Amino acid sequence: MKKIAAVAVLVVVAAMGGTTAAGDGFEQHEVSQEQYQTLLGQCRYADTAQARTQCRRHVKATYRIGRTDTTLDCRTFTGVTVCGTLKLSKAERQCTKDSTDQGLSYRRAEVECYALS
Repeated sequence: MKKIAAVAVLVVVAAMGGTTAAGDGFEQHEVSQEQYQTLLGQCRYADTAQARTQCRRHVKATYRIGRTDTTLDCRTFTGVTVCGTLKLSKAERQCTKDSTDQGLSYRRAEVECYALS
């Protein structure tokens, strides 16, 4: 019965386009050395020590150094470069909303509220 369930899970994962690498079924995403350093460095802007620690753990678990990922969303505003999806706190989300309501682009507001607020 366990074998049938395991095969069913693999079929579903494969059908959904998921990875089925050795181990836990998760394959790290390859990025350049510069992209990796940006992802790791942007963790310093997380609003609490716990959030900074979780951010660094997430980067180390999710990414590995290899080729440049041309699809990774990296952007620089106000001298701050970030890549990927930012995990914003409630206050940062409100700041982003307020800034976009004032006419700032979402991408810029998100970076500035994450890094500067």
